[in-house]
Amino acid sequence: MTLITLGVDDLARSERFYAALGWKPVKRGEAIIFYQLNGLALGLFGRAALAEDQGRPGAELGTGAITLAQNFVTNEEVDAAYDLALKAGATPMKAPQKVFWGGYSGYYADPDGHVWEVAMNPFSPPNEDGSFTISA
Repeated sequence: MTLITLGVDDLARSERFYAALGWKPVKRGEAIIFYQLNGLALGLFGRAALAEDQGRPGAELGTGAITLAQNFVTNEEVDAAYDLALKAGATPMKAPQKVFWGGYSGYYADPDGHVWEVAMNPFSPPNEDGSFTISA
């Protein structure tokens, strides 16, 4: 996977939300904004324009069927990321808490309903460069 594209209703609103999280766009088009992540990119694309680009003009594109995740080294970093997202306008879904598999995680939705998890996995911490590798 090299690029994840999220369909959004209001590109400017989404850009403001992700800017409040500290994200900086690396490229902008008329209907899309790109962010460079560790080894891949995230695009924000107007929902109607995305449906058209997919060859499905007028299609109702949904949200919430997947979870995007950010992994952190400590529970405190998870709490800080969750709080920052809420201050930026995210909808709380599940406050960070200890979870059955031994980690710590919480969920929020961005202004378009895309679900994000913030987590600390003691069995697979992020690499020094911030990338993530699942431990075998």
